[in-house]
Amino acid sequence: MSLPPRAVIVHRATELTELVARHGTRQQAGFFLAGRGRDLVELDARHQAQQDALATVSAAIPLDWRRAVAERNDLDRFGFGPEDVVITVGQDGLVANVAKYLDGQPVIGINPEPARNPGVLVPHEPAAIAGLLSSLDCVERTMVAASTDDGQHLLALNEVYVGHHSHQSARYKLAAPDGLPERQSSSGILVGTGTGSTGWCRSAWQERRSPLVLPTPTDPVLCWFVREAWPSPATGTDNTEGLLKVPDSLTITAESDLVVFGDGMESDTLSVGWGQRISVTVADVKLHLVL
Repeated sequence: MSLPPRAVIVHRATELTELVARHGTRQQAGFFLAGRGRDLVELDARHQAQQDALATVSAAIPLDWRRAVAERNDLDRFGFGPEDVVITVGQDGLVANVAKYLDGQPVIGINPEPARNPGVLVPHEPAAIAGLLSSLDCVERTMVAASTDDGQHLLALNEVYVGHHSHQSARYKLAAPDGLPERQSSSGILVGTGTGSTGWCRSAWQERRSPLVLPTPTDPVLCWFVREAWPSPATGTDNTEGLLKVPDSLTITAESDLVVFGDGMESDTLSVGWGQRISVTVADVKLHLVL
C-alpha cells in the first residue's frame, strides 16, 4: 500500500522572529531598531504577511495528505521522501536553498510579499495553492553538481562556489574541456546554471563584459567564471570563463585548502585538502518547479 503524499512547507524565520530571539523580548527588539532609525511596524507587517500565507497554504492541503514543516536552517537535517510535495513560502532564494536536498520532488513557490520579492522562483500567490496541488504541472530546471575524489557530493540550483573559505586567495590547478590545464590563484570559481545566471554569475559576466551567451534556466548548460585571477610567474589568467555541456566537466585540483558550497549555503560545505580533485558538471537531477 503506497503512502499518501506529504506536503512539506518550507519557510524561514522572519526578521521579527530573529530579532526577538536575539534580544530576548519584543520591547528590546524595538529599542534596538529605534537606535537605527527603524521601528517594528514594517517588521510586524512582513511577519503577518508570512503568517497569513502559511495559514492559507496549510488550510488548502488535502485532509488525507500527510504534512510537515521545515525551517531553512534545518534543511540539511530534514529527511525528504520521494512522495513529498514541497511548498516554499518566502523569497525566491528559498527555492534554491531547498533544491539541493531534493531528488525530483515537485516544488511550489509561494510569494507572501509580491511587492518585495521578484517572484522568479516563487511566482504564485497563496490563494493559488489549491489549484496548484491538484495539477502539479512542472518545468524541469537544470542544476549543477560538484563531487570530490573522496566521495563528497553537492547539488545547487543557482551556482556552486569553489575557493578559500574566507574568499581570500585560493590556489589550484584548473582543467576545462576547451583549454589547457592552468595553475591559478584567485578569489574562487563560480559555476552556475541558467537560473543562477540572473545572480552571482551574471555579476561576474557583466563586470568583465564577457562575450559568453549565458544559458537559460532549462538549458543543460553551465557557465563558469574565475573571480579575480592573479597573474604571477607561477599562476596564469588565460582560462577564466567558459561553458560546460553534458558530459563535460570542470576539474579543479586543490593546491591549498578549499571549500565548495552551493547557493550561498556556507554552513553546508564540502571540505577539500591539498591534492584532492573536484569535478563540477551538469547534474543528473533537475528541479521540478510547479508553474
